[in-house]
Amino acid sequence: MVAKRSTKKKGSVRKGSTKRGGPKGIALLRDPTLNRGTGFTESQRDALGLRGLLPPRVHTQDEQVKRVHAQFRRLSNDLEKFVNLNSLHDRNEALYFRLISDNPDEMMPIIYTPVVGLACQNFGQIFQRPRGMFISARDRGRIESVLRNWPHRPVGIIVVTDGERILGLGDLGANGMGIPVGKLTLYTACAGVHPNLCLPVMLDVGTDNESMINDPFYIGIKQKRLRGRAYYNLVDEFLTAVQKVFPGAVVQFEDFATEHAFKLLKTYRDRICTFNDDVQGTASVALAGVFSALRISGEKKKSATC
Repeated sequence: MVAKRSTKKKGSVRKGSTKRGGPKGIALLRDPTLNRGTGFTESQRDALGLRGLLPPRVHTQDEQVKRVHAQFRRLSNDLEKFVNLNSLHDRNEALYFRLISDNPDEMMPIIYTPVVGLACQNFGQIFQRPRGMFISARDRGRIESVLRNWPHRPVGIIVVTDGERILGLGDLGANGMGIPVGKLTLYTACAGVHPNLCLPVMLDVGTDNESMINDPFYIGIKQKRLRGRAYYNLVDEFLTAVQKVFPGAVVQFEDFATEHAFKLLKTYRDRICTFNDDVQGTASVALAGVFSALRISGEKKKSATC
């Protein structure tokens, strides 16, 4: 599998990481993109200043997968399992993607639909560590400089949402960040896209959901949604900044309200490399279904001979 080859490579220590200035010691263990947990070999522990910071026994990745899988299965509900996987993602990225790639039928419903909807509804309560970038209405006029804070170059694909139409749940505001994070996880686990090429973005323009505004744990700005020209100006500034900071990156719109989704697609589809999953993705699947039905029924062949 492509994804499995990709994650194994990801799990190895980066070439040159033992050079002066590279991450070592506790800083290395706190970097999920480099951390191998108890999988660091004896020689790596000496070279990277890890001696004494880890239990003495070296485990293979297979052994580590069995451990985290057993921990996952002991949990009693889906939201706890979602949090458990997020925690693993935050400490050992290679192990996280190995677990998902080895157990897709069990893991996919947790990291994306349907459980991601429940996670977004409770995002403030389960929030532990930020992932991706949060661009808010308060960043108007400086979005380019905000994007330059992202540590990885280059970026290949950006999944962005404004949280207004999350699945069938409606306006969840900044809590909708679970959607771009989850979608990009699928791109890595299923298609082998390197995690460092993926950037989830929450375009926080406020929310009209009173329960979010009144939630003390809500992670977004507590104001009504931007509308009209102010909204479109913010989106335009964001997309213009993306072209400067991450030239060539694909921008995927995800879970925007219908009125914005079609307008944004029409405005930018011939200007930048972009697509809207809810418009074009849904249409592609529907068209594929029609073609499959025609092939099975023989209608396509009949029509061709008429």
